[in-house]
Amino acid sequence: MPTVPPEREASPEREASPEQAPHQYRGMAESFGVDAERYDRTRPRYPDALVERIVAASPGTDILDVGCGTGIEARQFQAAGGQVLGVEPDARMADFARRTGVEVEVATFEAWDAAGREFDAVIAGTAWHWVDPVAGAAKAAQVLRPGGRLAPFHHVFQTPPEVMEALAQAYRRVAPDSPFNLGSQPARSALEGYQRLFVKIADGIREVGGFSDPEQWRFEWERSYTREEWLDQMPTFGTLTQLPPDQLAEVLADVGAAIDAMGGSLTMAYTTVVVTATRTGAG
Repeated sequence: MPTVPPEREASPEREASPEQAPHQYRGMAESFGVDAERYDRTRPRYPDALVERIVAASPGTDILDVGCGTGIEARQFQAAGGQVLGVEPDARMADFARRTGVEVEVATFEAWDAAGREFDAVIAGTAWHWVDPVAGAAKAAQVLRPGGRLAPFHHVFQTPPEVMEALAQAYRRVAPDSPFNLGSQPARSALEGYQRLFVKIADGIREVGGFSDPEQWRFEWERSYTREEWLDQMPTFGTLTQLPPDQLAEVLADVGAAIDAMGGSLTMAYTTVVVTATRTGAG
């Protein structure tokens, strides 16, 4: 769930530098299993309305979850009646998901062997930016039944500027040689910044062919965090998973002080965006 628009140099979560497409930045992509329990406990869930709409718009209940992580969205789709298979490159995340009742196969999506299996929907919860947009769409076309739905979705939110500035300053101080530049957020909204990612996903689908023209579904919602809740989530952000404990503690202290100055809590306004298309059987 990135914080900074993907064309910026990095978010503190799951984006890469502008010189490298995120799908090429596997090192960070596969660092989230360092503390899978924390990841599962702290990362936000997806709107029920999103899950229900994807299920309703699919021809059946067989669902492939790409980059399923610890199984957050997989469990939500299971609760909505889906039969979910996860594909996840990090064996630690996959092991955690299995313990929660999700069937998972360990592989990158591009290298995964479908073994002739077909699905009614291919989903990805804040993970498709780690997949090559053309190769991923082509693989989805291979495994989707006619009428099946490709529906990757991403959380978008804009961190309060006081919190983002505290994070950026602390990160520059503790990791001055890092290739990531957690600069101040641009004046435009995070949603505007993320359009580059969503356009790239849609263009990949169009290039492959055999799908309806991609569209966006947007779901807006809010979540309030206490200081402790936000700091508990921060060590799961991609750039921070790779910091030594003493440097991480320094970053968390600075961000905690910024939240204290705001009254000890913060409210995030989220937009969760689905880029979706239907398999037509042609192409």
